[in-house]
Amino acid sequence: MGFFSKLKDAFKKTKQSLDNKIMSIMSKGELDDEFFDDLEEILISADIGANCSMEIVDRLRERAKKSKLRTQEDVKDALREIMSEILDNNTLPQVSYPLVYLVVGVNGVGKTTTIGKLANFYKNQGKSVLLVAGDTFRAAATDQLTVWANRNNVRIVKNDEGADPASVVYDGIMSAQAKNIDVVIVDTAGRLHNKANLMEELKKISKVVSNKWEDACYQKLLVLDATTGQNALSQVEYFDEAVGIDGLVLTKLDGTAKGGVVLGIAQDYSVPVVFVGTGEKIDDIEPFDSTEFVNAII
Repeated sequence: MGFFSKLKDAFKKTKQSLDNKIMSIMSKGELDDEFFDDLEEILISADIGANCSMEIVDRLRERAKKSKLRTQEDVKDALREIMSEILDNNTLPQVSYPLVYLVVGVNGVGKTTTIGKLANFYKNQGKSVLLVAGDTFRAAATDQLTVWANRNNVRIVKNDEGADPASVVYDGIMSAQAKNIDVVIVDTAGRLHNKANLMEELKKISKVVSNKWEDACYQKLLVLDATTGQNALSQVEYFDEAVGIDGLVLTKLDGTAKGGVVLGIAQDYSVPVVFVGTGEKIDDIEPFDSTEFVNAII
């Protein structure tokens, strides 16, 4: 099952709800102020967020003035175009090798599982992969990452629980350089964004990567749980301020009836969605496709 099919199944209820509501408000007649007010409420209910919903409605209002939108399908086509424009406004980061991913995020978003899936994704492309167990705070974090390393048959650099995370990352970078590894994926502790000391530790880790492997393509990926909805926006802000986020990975997208948060993030922050998790299997991670996403949601 491909990316679109998985999203189509996940957002079936959202798509049906939007269809029914748009059909209902269009049955009242022309696209007047009441129509646009109702549409804004519908988009907010799909977890798109107030700012982005207003932007979408404003753009649709302008298009309605320039060209008559007479049918439900006309309106939906225009909405798809507007949503795609918002998503495509954030350019995907270009990838080259050697590639280092620093994977960050709060507790419980599926960070370790995402790393395991990314390892499988790149290994299937013929790349050599190294995992670095930079989460030395949480009990069994290294054990969990080791399971994923074994499952993917890739190397892992780790240390004892409580070890200095920056020193583990340093060892990982040195090992990757010595063995000409293509892709290095660094795990980090599930930072709580209100813990200043943990954010400082994250900055320290990031500095190690930047200073010790200047030739590498270094990108910071923030993992977000799609089911948290608008709460994800504050996480983007905090982590971007700490290390500068290059891209997002949305997990549990198959487990939410609302995927509109993707649009809210794209509108409010210049950070693109790079990957999405569409299930619990090792290969249930896909590069994000804005067109397929929009077609799945409306």
